Amino acid sequence: MHATSTSAPAAPWYTHRWPWFLMIGPATVLVGGGFVAWLATRHPDALVVDDYYKQGKAINQDLRRDRAATALGLALRARYDARAGQLSGQLRGQAAPFTIYLAHPTLPQRDLRLFVRPAADGTFAVALPALERTHWQVVVEGALRDWRLAKGWDGAGPLEIVADKDERRDVRP
Repeated sequence: MHATSTSAPAAPWYTHRWPWFLMIGPATVLVGGGFVAWLATRHPDALVVDDYYKQGKAINQDLRRDRAATALGLALRARYDARAGQLSGQLRGQAAPFTIYLAHPTLPQRDLRLFVRPAADGTFAVALPALERTHWQVVVEGALRDWRLAKGWDGAGPLEIVADKDERRDVRP
């Protein structure tokens, strides 16, 4: 007699561990890619502008306004009091109304614009809601937008913006 070997039929692929283990990597990439695509469509990048050429040309106008602030000898010193919910300080060299613009670094809907009417000596106090701890871009400009002061600020500690004294030599009346 001849012995015949009978082998058991092979189990289906999905009952083995290795195919599942090998599929973990590609499945993770697909899920991660879907999440990144959702983030990109749900939260578009606010830093990219369509009219970059126009904004580049506007830089020259901003430089003129910076030089005008230098010619006027403007300096802003302010302090934020979170408990009182106000920004107070003094704008030296100007007693006319001005605007303080606080630009959030990534979310334009959190930008703040404060209209300030200082006292005769330039001191002011304006209500300011609770500030997020981030790197704010602060722009102070005249009511007629004829001068400006700009600087980054973290929202804590004093805010001091002084017009560049070295540019006074370059400013022509």
